[in-house]
Amino acid sequence: MCPPEHFRVTYSINPWMDPGKPVDLPLAVAQWEDLRDRYRALGHSVEELTPDPDLPDMVYAANGATVVDGRVLGARFAHPERAPEAAAHAEWYREHGFADVREPEHINEGEGDFAVTASWLLAGRGFRSSPLSHGEVQEFFGRPVIGLDLVDPHFYHLDTALCVLDDGVDGEVMYYPDAFSRGSRAVLERLFPDALIASEADARAFGLNCVSDGHHVLVPQAATGLFEPLRERGYEPIGIDLGELLKGGGSVKCCTAELRPAD
Repeated sequence: MCPPEHFRVTYSINPWMDPGKPVDLPLAVAQWEDLRDRYRALGHSVEELTPDPDLPDMVYAANGATVVDGRVLGARFAHPERAPEAAAHAEWYREHGFADVREPEHINEGEGDFAVTASWLLAGRGFRSSPLSHGEVQEFFGRPVIGLDLVDPHFYHLDTALCVLDDGVDGEVMYYPDAFSRGSRAVLERLFPDALIASEADARAFGLNCVSDGHHVLVPQAATGLFEPLRERGYEPIGIDLGELLKGGGSVKCCTAELRPAD
């Protein structure tokens, strides 16, 4: 995770960003610290990346790389405003014991568009990550990649439209169907016939931009319609308020890069 010490909205690269809407920085920091402290209270380790004053979007640490089995595929950002973040993330991974860190050839924005299950890498495309990155990530990690087309610019990354709840062999996800093309919806229905389907209201509250450890699910608290369905499936939803960071188009998952070590 990366503290939002320099977070601000001075440009717009997604529909959620409005440079005319002020950011309450102390509140943004407090909300981010609450998320970090919740992870630690649940027994998870949290590493912190040093923020750069010239890179206000570094708080969205999930976009900096994808880590599977201790191997790291870095990011190559679609927009020049965020491009320098890639090197900062790659340097952090190298300095913290990750020996295999690959600089990508094709545009991808890390876990923004790559979701990891035990069987597949689900890979978004359509607004940020290049379709060519799908072959690259498959070759690097040696896992089959399932490409999914995003069609609504409000759901510009896969992690705004789909969440992996359980990354076991069969896996369980929740997603918002209208964020995807017709063919991609059919693929998701085939792979995950028992998926939790989110309503438009909960999806637009960024309710799918959440993080699950297989039992606890940290969910943007405004997505109230997801809490009871998650409980019915045996999960424990925990509401998180990241309203200030939503002004930049991100929430729980965007702020969280998951470090998956080698077995």
